[in-house]
Amino acid sequence: MYKQLNQKAWFLVAPVVALVAFNAIIPLMTVVNFSVQETFGDNVFFWAGVDWFEQVLHSSRFHDALLRQILFTAIILLIEVPLGLIVALAMPRKGPWVSVCLVTMALPLLIPWNVVGAMWNIFALPEIGLMGKGLRSLGFDFNYTRQPLTAWFTVVLMDVWHWTSLVVLLCYAGLVSIPNDYYQAAKIDGASAWSVFRYIQLPKLKRVLTIAILLRFMDSFMIYTEVVVLTGGGPGNSTTFLSIDLVKMALGQFDLGPAAAMSLIYFLIILLLSWLFYTVMTRNEAR
Repeated sequence: MYKQLNQKAWFLVAPVVALVAFNAIIPLMTVVNFSVQETFGDNVFFWAGVDWFEQVLHSSRFHDALLRQILFTAIILLIEVPLGLIVALAMPRKGPWVSVCLVTMALPLLIPWNVVGAMWNIFALPEIGLMGKGLRSLGFDFNYTRQPLTAWFTVVLMDVWHWTSLVVLLCYAGLVSIPNDYYQAAKIDGASAWSVFRYIQLPKLKRVLTIAILLRFMDSFMIYTEVVVLTGGGPGNSTTFLSIDLVKMALGQFDLGPAAAMSLIYFLIILLLSWLFYTVMTRNEAR
C-alpha cells in the first residue's frame, strides 16, 4: 500500500535554512564578490578576475603566516590529544571524585576567549606576572613581549591550558561508554593494562579521537582572539598566524580585494585538511 509522505516538516526547517543562508551564504558571496573585483570607493567596482588570488598565493607574507599556522596546529595536536587521553584514563569512573574532576576539567572551557588572553597576558608579564616573574627569579630570561621563542612557548601553553579539557571530556565520555563486559573478559584472560588499552580502549575511542582531532585542528587553525590579546601577533610577526594576518590586511590596511581572496584560500585550506584528516582516520571503518 502506497503511503503518502508528509512534507509539512519543511515548514519547520525553513526558518533554519533561512537563518543559515543569512549568516553564511550571503556573507560568503559578498567575500567572493570582493575577491574578484577592485574598488576605489563610492561603491564603484572594477573586474579583477583572479589577480588577487595570484597576488596572495605568490606573497611571501602569506607563505610565512601559513607555515606559522601549520607549525602551531601541529604542536597543539601533538600535545593536547595524547595529554587529554592520558588525563581521561587517569580520571576515576565511580565515586564522588568523578563530579569534581569533570567540573574542574570543564572550567577552562567556560572562560571567554578574550578573557583567556587577558588572563595569560597578566600571568606571563615578566615584571609583575606570577609565571613571568617566577621564571625570571629562577634565572630564566623570560620576556614574551620581546623574545619570539618565549612568545611561542606562552601561546602554546595558553592553548594547552584552555583546550586540553575538551579532549579530556570527549575521551572520558568514550571511556565510560565501553561496556564492562570487555574489561571482565580481559581480566579473565589475564590481560595487562597496556593490552587493555591497545585492544579495547583505543579501538573503542577511535571515533571519539577523530572528533577531538578534527575539532582541535579547526579551532587551532582559526585561532585569533587569544593570541591577539596576549601578543598582538608579535614580537614582530613571530605569532602572526593566518587569521591575524587576514584581519590586519582587511581592517588595518583596508585591502579588501586581497583580504577577500586570502579568506577564501584560508577557508579552502581548512576544508581540504579537515577532509584529509577525516578520510585518513576513517578509511578502515568499512572493513
